[in-house]
Order: sequence, then C-alpha cells, then structure tokens
Amino acid sequence: MSTRNREFIVNGFAEFAAGNVDVLRTMLKEDFIEHSPGNPSGRDAFVASMKDSPVASARLELKRVVADEQFVAVHYHMVPSDGGRGHAVVDIWRIEDGLIAEHWDVVQPVPDPQETPHGMF
Repeated sequence: MSTRNREFIVNGFAEFAAGNVDVLRTMLKEDFIEHSPGNPSGRDAFVASMKDSPVASARLELKRVVADEQFVAVHYHMVPSDGGRGHAVVDIWRIEDGLIAEHWDVVQPVPDPQETPHGMF
C-alpha cells in the first residue's frame, strides 16, 4: 500500500510540476480537507485556488518522499518564476480509498546559504 500511495503522489506531483493543475481533480476526494491557512477545503474550491497560487507557476524540484500505509510526505524546493532562493516545502497527504483525503504543509523561505551551512535540502 505504501508503494502504491508513494507512486500515486509522485506521479501526480510530476504532472502538477509540469503545469497540469487539473491533475488534482483526479487525485482529490470531493470532500477533501485542507489544513493549510488560506486555502479552501473541497476538491473544486481547492483546485480553483491552486490555479491562481504561486506554486502553480513555480519550478518544483522534488528532493525526497516518505510514505507509509496512509500518509505520503514530499519535500521539495519551490522556486518562483521570477527567480530568487524560493521556499523549502513539505506537503503531507493522507490517502483514503486511493484518493487524497487531507493535506497539510510547512513552507519555509530558503535563507542565505551562510545561514544554513549544511543546506536546506
């Protein structure tokens, strides 16, 4: 189950990173629950909000994936289209019946390299 969930999220992440925001419609449960402040719950509302969000136009560089029977966490570098150091992001997805039921995230600006001698990634 964890391998299947991992592949499901990694494949969806790749589609989304390539510019296909609508892939989320095939991945989210209709009653999807969002825990990130400012983002709506519900599949349709969440997908609509993602189309206008900075993440949709950013370059997403996947760094690592952790999966178990119910959860998949992805750690990636989100680089804005206008450049800059970007953000380190961890998304946590709860999978239920083959679809995403819930989402949490942690977003941190990538600081100056001198502040993180071991790097963010």
